Amino acid sequence: MVIGRKQVATFVAEFLGVGLLTLTYLSVQRSTIGIAYFVAIAAGVAVAATAYFFGDVSGAHMNPAITLALWTARKVGTVTAALYLVFQVLGAWTAYGVYHYLVGNGFQPIGGHYSAHVLVAEALGAFVFAMAWGAASVRKMENGNRAFLLGGAYALAIILAAVSGVGFGVANPAVALGIRAWAFAGSMGWGTYVAGPVLGALIGVNLYMLLFADSKSTGSGKMVAAEAVTTSSASSRATRGKKKSSTAKKTRR
Repeated sequence: MVIGRKQVATFVAEFLGVGLLTLTYLSVQRSTIGIAYFVAIAAGVAVAATAYFFGDVSGAHMNPAITLALWTARKVGTVTAALYLVFQVLGAWTAYGVYHYLVGNGFQPIGGHYSAHVLVAEALGAFVFAMAWGAASVRKMENGNRAFLLGGAYALAIILAAVSGVGFGVANPAVALGIRAWAFAGSMGWGTYVAGPVLGALIGVNLYMLLFADSKSTGSGKMVAAEAVTTSSASSRATRGKKKSSTAKKTRR
């Protein structure tokens, strides 16, 4: 896989998208209006905006659970999916660092040990968001309509993920890392804020593909811009080659 400027742009888009979403989540959650409904509205707007910014660049996954689900549905390649996961996590962790710098102090981890209630709630939220992603991945939607769909679906996902009353309503493992709902070391939150969204997203995307997408849409075609860029570049080279050949023939004549 040759890494060019456009390929780098796709990974930077995921980094920035997750970073902006995490920073938005932190800013509202930690404010005086940090209840689930206000967080949901703010996060939904953030997803819609970043999906509009970067939808034509990277596909604007901005969620490791969605990336893994689309990978299982063969809508994104293995290398691209792995790199997306890395840049999504880096974006969330960088957002935490920026927030820490701006407010002047950090905060203690807010997650906890395994909770079946939180896991199911997170899975439910991610399931709804993943169904929207399933629709966006197989329907030919304008970027603005797609951004509106994903933003609204993520707002709903957060509300549903917070329904248990004991969780935070995130439905995104990268954002959950950025708000310190889980950590790489130890058992804090792994079984809830990671496993829950991943499980819900896997079921949501693949169920949509199985039941609601036609057979032409469920093949192994890649929807992500990283692959599309490669195809576009090859087509451009072929077109330039044809033009040069045509020019050479005219010159000989």
